[in-house]
Amino acid sequence: MPMSTKRAVGCAFGRLRELGSARMTVQLEDIAWWTLCVMVLTIAFILWKRYAEGGVCYSKNRLEGKTVIVTGSNTGMGKEIAADMASRGARVIMACRSIERGNRAAEDIRRRVQDGTLIVSQLDLGSLKSVRMFCKTFLATESQLDILINNAGVFFCPYMQTEDGYEYHFGVNHLGHFLLTNQLLLLLKKSPKSRVVNVSSFTYAFTSLDFDNLNYKHSYSRMQAYMRSKLANVLFTKELARRAKDSGVDVYCVNPGGVHTDITRYLLPQWSLPVLDPIIWLVIKSPRAGAQTAIYCAVSDEVKGLSGHYFSDCKEKAVGKEGMDEGIAKKLWEVSEKMTGL
Repeated sequence: MPMSTKRAVGCAFGRLRELGSARMTVQLEDIAWWTLCVMVLTIAFILWKRYAEGGVCYSKNRLEGKTVIVTGSNTGMGKEIAADMASRGARVIMACRSIERGNRAAEDIRRRVQDGTLIVSQLDLGSLKSVRMFCKTFLATESQLDILINNAGVFFCPYMQTEDGYEYHFGVNHLGHFLLTNQLLLLLKKSPKSRVVNVSSFTYAFTSLDFDNLNYKHSYSRMQAYMRSKLANVLFTKELARRAKDSGVDVYCVNPGGVHTDITRYLLPQWSLPVLDPIIWLVIKSPRAGAQTAIYCAVSDEVKGLSGHYFSDCKEKAVGKEGMDEGIAKKLWEVSEKMTGL
């Protein structure tokens, strides 16, 4: 091969090596760039999720020798609250509408938690008869009640009525817990430093009570019905705290925030959940995160002296004007007494 040809071939191979090296450099730069993007997005997602999860209860207080009732504890937030109470050594009464689902939840909690005692009891808050039966059985078998957590609730239901003929949101979310709490109040007063925790929602601030249309004879809005029941929780807390003053019973109202639980089953069609679940996971709280403020008010020393107050993300929050009206709170109490037959 002539020298000029060899030189040409050598130059060609040299160019190819240079091109290959340059291409490899570009590829490495691309990989580094995309790796950096993924890392930044991952960190951003983690930080956002941590922010969305909200406050955390850091109290290490134990509950040995204490008896706790948690309504709606077969799933979601209630299940996480029950698990936390048990982990602190409490005797936990899991008050559930379905005994079967309650037993499954208790078995799952026992696999995670070695402390405490779990007892599943039937309670249908949509039936005043069921509430009375639960209280009768509880009072006949238990000698103390230290913490009552009124957690159970329904959300965005189509129009339906309770067994007693009341609109379902108002009947389950408010009236059932109103009767339950009043039936157990004497026992709560006998137990030193007892607490009642009512789970409400920030949505209470966007509505008002219409005492002439509590049963929605004229018109019905799913969201309005839910929000009014949550406003009733806030007002019930305020009036109960006033009536129980100096009795040794402290009462708290909590906003768990937006929580991904079964309570939203009426809100979204089932077919949409596989698509929306990743977005839901990112923007709203897990049941464990949603349970933190209720746990905080049930066990923390920081809430002493704040009976009747409202909490969100494990901090006291100011109550909007809708939840501050003492006259409305008293009227709601009187109306609720008549509706429940107290």
